[in-house]
Amino acid sequence: MKIPLFSRANKEATDPVCHMTVNPDKPNGGSWGYEGNLYYFCAPGCKIAFQKDPESYLSGEKKIEM
Repeated sequence: MKIPLFSRANKEATDPVCHMTVNPDKPNGGSWGYEGNLYYFCAPGCKIAFQKDPESYLSGEKKIEM
């Protein structure tokens, strides 16, 4: 399952780790490019978790509950 990265209608992104809404203009956790896509994070911890195992988060196998 692919997670929507960016919704142009409301200019919000979805953190691929915890699925929280993120402002892509100023993401608290920063952003990171992976396989040609840019992902935005709500906090540094989500970014670190994603960097360690991006495929598990993108497939839906892993998710951090907030």
